[in-house]
Amino acid sequence: MPLDQTTIAFGLLILALVVLLVWIIRLELRLRRFMLGQKGISLEGALIRLIGQVKDTDRINEEIKKHLLSVEERLQRSIQHIKTIRFNPFRDQGQGSNQSSVTAFLDEHGDGALISTLYTRDKVSVYAKPIKNRESSYELTEEEKETLRK
Repeated sequence: MPLDQTTIAFGLLILALVVLLVWIIRLELRLRRFMLGQKGISLEGALIRLIGQVKDTDRINEEIKKHLLSVEERLQRSIQHIKTIRFNPFRDQGQGSNQSSVTAFLDEHGDGALISTLYTRDKVSVYAKPIKNRESSYELTEEEKETLRK
């Protein structure tokens, strides 16, 4: 008995339907396997947990930025440049030695103080001068100016 075109078309349609049904079932099984993680944790649960971790990380990152700015501000105000020069204030008189000194204590902006000591046989004198932007409102000796330049 010969098959007519309607029967062949119907058979092909049934075959296509079976192939599509098998393909959908396989996709459904793969999707279910994908959605289940280790120990039965779903993909949705894992994504929610990861989103929570990202939010925590963002919050911690903001706290770290604020702390870093605070540390940077304090660091700029801290003593960062210390320079000492020893000298003989009496070299033109042919006496003394390099027992006198000038020490500069400056922050990042060149603000701070100069401590000068003058040594003589019978006493040591100590002087302090405020420094603003590597300059002082008080008259500076050559040794003090040299200390601020370095």
